Amino acid sequence: MRYITDRKRAVGRGASGTGTEHHWHMQVSAVALAILTPVFVIGFGSTLGKDYEGVRAFFANPFWAIWTALFLIVSMRHFAAGATMMIEDYWRGTLRKGLIITVICLSWLISAVGLFALVKMAL
Repeated sequence: MRYITDRKRAVGRGASGTGTEHHWHMQVSAVALAILTPVFVIGFGSTLGKDYEGVRAFFANPFWAIWTALFLIVSMRHFAAGATMMIEDYWRGTLRKGLIITVICLSWLISAVGLFALVKMAL
């Protein structure tokens, strides 16, 4: 006989057992993006219309190179987590697994290509 109720077993757990952790990850990354995005847009906006050497000089500044890398990594992790949550809500079975793998691979690919381009310009 079990003396623990169903409610007691479910307290603190989301549908998959990690709902609270996932929610906090999304909240923290959203706040980080709320700070990173405007600064990145303002900084990157100043390079619009410049030639290649002007853009390279901008990204050669360590502050802007690190800020851009942070923006790229945080935004792609936020994208992957949000898209995964949406896929988990609307699809089932093998298609769901395939879509989740695709989204995660896409986010890592975009991060890698962006960081490669950033390093090429910064150095």
